Amino acid sequence: MNTPLRGRVGESGFTLTELMITLVVASILVSIAVPAYTSQMRKSRRTEAKSAVMDLATREEQFFATQNSYSTDPIALGYAAVGSGAAFPQSTGQYYQINVTTTAATATAPWGFVITATPAAGSPQLSDSQCTSFSVDQTGAQTATGSLGNACWP
Repeated sequence: MNTPLRGRVGESGFTLTELMITLVVASILVSIAVPAYTSQMRKSRRTEAKSAVMDLATREEQFFATQNSYSTDPIALGYAAVGSGAAFPQSTGQYYQINVTTTAATATAPWGFVITATPAAGSPQLSDSQCTSFSVDQTGAQTATGSLGNACWP
């Protein structure tokens, strides 16, 4: 009499084919999800940089309203001292550096400033070729560098 081996009857599990199909599907999902995630993270960091630039521009205008000049001193603009001194460039975190340049008034030109956010050294934003840096000046003109150019601002 042929009797089945004990433990084999009713046993269930995955075959090698089922396991391989699952791995293929999972790898396809990962190959789609990781680049999409990376792209969204870059976009959110760009938004952080643009917000920091606009915040600083607002502070410059508030300073100008009371002092009749623009400032490159972060403390004078209401920022806390960072590190050993208070000077630009200031960091928005680990992704962007903010720099301010000011120009004094002349007989033919008014006071001015340009605030620029550029990717910080070692930042993953350095590989963002679409929107490399963001700038705003005292007139409110917003410019950006990279393959998308000024389309990076909206």
